[in-house]
Amino acid sequence: MIDSHCHLADQKFREDRDEVIARAKQAGVLQVITIADTLEEGKTCIEIAQQQENVSATVGVHPHRSNQWSKESKELLQELAQSSSKVVAIGEIGLDYHYMNFPKDMQQDVFRVQLHIAKKLNLPAIVHSREAIKDTWAIIREVQPQKLVLHCCTEKWEDVKRFVEAGYLLSFTGIATYPKSEDIRRTIKECPIEKLMIETDAPYLAPTPHRGKRNEPAYVVEVAKCIAGVKGISLEEIDELTTKNTINFFGIEKSPCHPEPDPKGKHSDCSNDY
Repeated sequence: MIDSHCHLADQKFREDRDEVIARAKQAGVLQVITIADTLEEGKTCIEIAQQQENVSATVGVHPHRSNQWSKESKELLQELAQSSSKVVAIGEIGLDYHYMNFPKDMQQDVFRVQLHIAKKLNLPAIVHSREAIKDTWAIIREVQPQKLVLHCCTEKWEDVKRFVEAGYLLSFTGIATYPKSEDIRRTIKECPIEKLMIETDAPYLAPTPHRGKRNEPAYVVEVAKCIAGVKGISLEEIDELTTKNTINFFGIEKSPCHPEPDPKGKHSDCSNDY
């Protein structure tokens, strides 16, 4: 199983990051993608990934940090993206009209240039969109990046169907486990399994039954359980399929402790399997 989106560089993990990663492995989460919100955090993500065999990193500027983008940022982002083979995507980038920390045009300009960088470097883009799906789609259609995932998808299926039809992926968090998230679960039901990934967005958005606590990568199992229930298939199948999707999307190598299923449909023995 893979947590396709968490924030290991966040200060909430500063004191016990190694233990958090170890707990993830014990829970069967054998790959983790740590996501950057700023260029400085991108450097930290790369350092963490270089120290941890089963962690990969991204670099990017979140819409909440749009004011940190400068003339030098474009070159710095490209340098960071090419500085290590552990960097597997540009993100977290996008638009957020909920808090509106910065004007729409500022957010759009920063989003657009980062999408172009992802396209130029042939890297996937990890996109944040909150109450901005129309403008998010318009910029994506304009730039047409090769690979893209709409992270923490909370939209109705009617609003994100076009992303999937264009070949992009949707990724779901613990919000899907909340009682009032019927619209998200319907989107999960409609989304083809080959276009779906799972994530925690840790340390935020802890799933039921951990809601209200600090989230961490080990809890992505709860998201997988929820999706298995919605899809009406086994947890093992969700593990296998979402892992395959994530490996293909990011171009990461399969962990040696996450073997291919045998012909009888059972996983080979692995001491870290959940």
